[in-house]
Amino acid sequence: MAGQDCVQVLLLLLASTLLPHGASGQRVKVEPEVLSYPGQTVNLRCAFTDTTGIQLTMVTWIYEPKEGERMNIAVLHPVFEPNYPDSPLKGRVSFMQSPPNMDGPSIQISDVRMTDEGKYICEFASYPSGHEQGVTQLVMLTKPQNSASPLTVEAGPKPMVVARCESLNGRPAAQIRWVTTANGNATTSSKPGQDNTVSVTSEYRLAPAAADNGKDISCLVSHRTQTSPESFQMKLKVLYAPQVAIVGYDNNWYVGRTNVLLTCQASGNPVPTTVLWKSMTGEMPDTVQIKDNQLKVLKVDEAVNTTFVCEVKNRVGTGRDQVTALVREPSVNPSNVGVVAGAVIGSLLALLLVAALVAVLVTRSRRQQQGYRANGGSDLKARIFGGGKKASKNGTGGAGNNNGPIYDGSAHQGEKNNHGPLTIGGRPEVAAGTPTAQDILLSSELDDAERRKFDELEEEERYDHFSGGAPILQLRPPNEQDEMIGDYLDDDMESQRDGSVISRTAVYV
Repeated sequence: MAGQDCVQVLLLLLASTLLPHGASGQRVKVEPEVLSYPGQTVNLRCAFTDTTGIQLTMVTWIYEPKEGERMNIAVLHPVFEPNYPDSPLKGRVSFMQSPPNMDGPSIQISDVRMTDEGKYICEFASYPSGHEQGVTQLVMLTKPQNSASPLTVEAGPKPMVVARCESLNGRPAAQIRWVTTANGNATTSSKPGQDNTVSVTSEYRLAPAAADNGKDISCLVSHRTQTSPESFQMKLKVLYAPQVAIVGYDNNWYVGRTNVLLTCQASGNPVPTTVLWKSMTGEMPDTVQIKDNQLKVLKVDEAVNTTFVCEVKNRVGTGRDQVTALVREPSVNPSNVGVVAGAVIGSLLALLLVAALVAVLVTRSRRQQQGYRANGGSDLKARIFGGGKKASKNGTGGAGNNNGPIYDGSAHQGEKNNHGPLTIGGRPEVAAGTPTAQDILLSSELDDAERRKFDELEEEERYDHFSGGAPILQLRPPNEQDEMIGDYLDDDMESQRDGSVISRTAVYV
């Protein structure tokens, strides 16, 4: 009985080898790719979808590594027990169902290793169609160890590695790219790592310059085990000698100028440690003070008409800068311009104050003169036009007038002449009924316009209207001579600035 079964199996195998394969894989369903990490258990599924009119005689799982020969790892026969030939997977591979099913002979591999990666072929031997198969790619994943760092370099003309990015022991190989504004390029290499992994290294190269120091550079690592690229942000580290610049010279150093300042600005990597000021003429002038990176000239003179040099050092090298000071003669008085301006403004204000004071005094003097004329004119008007005091014998005499006649009323001082003018010491007196020029001018009946015209006349023009050098005295009418006391009334006299005394009512001709 057993011998017949063996013969039948051999016949079926022979028939399958002689029959064409037909449309291979059309009815064998597998997963095209399976991902797994080391140490996990992976399931490789396989199924024959339509067995109508077909007799499945045997199923074989074949392992095809990336490098090396194909090998059978599991065989299933409808009559015999499952068989697991010798292979690197023996003891870790098995059919998922128990007992196995010919229509769905899926297998599982436990404790998978990186070396288990490769193609796994599920192949059916059938009658009468022959062999049909499906292929599954097992991809082993290992998350790499990613890192990146800048390299400290010195500035120079030759290209060199300024940053490095690595993805070690990953499966599959990682992808690395760079993002930076630096003008360089990247080189990438890979090599086998531990347990069938791959290590990838990328280096960024450029000819480093001082301007590249501190520039941003980023390394981005992409891998199948990551949902998004891993980014490493860095700054370039370029060492360079100090770069020096002297600032503060304005090309306006004139003799006598004080407290001018020069500053030595320097940048470098590493930070400069030494700043040294020198003078091209040798010794530093006495008026110069130095503190750290600053040079201060207390007072500019011919001694600072030199070239100042600033030297700055760090461990990479030395940088220097120089400035030549040209001492000039002062173009203007070096005194404070503000003081001069203040003096000018003060002088103008003083002149304005004096002018205002003079104007006030002149105005006040005119007002006093106008007031005096107004006060004297009322009495004169009364005397001229009959408003004054009359003789007591008329019975109509008014009140006494302090501005009385300017002559003494005693009998021996003059003679009364009813037929002619009165005389005093041989001089004729103006008739009592006739007003004098002074009376008319001092009369309050003059309007303001005429009074202003008279005031505006020059002193000499006033007296040109009269002839003779001696004053003509205004005399009282004969009927008022009796009221006179003395030669002149005391209240009629007025003191002058030159020490003289004149009458207020006298008219000079």
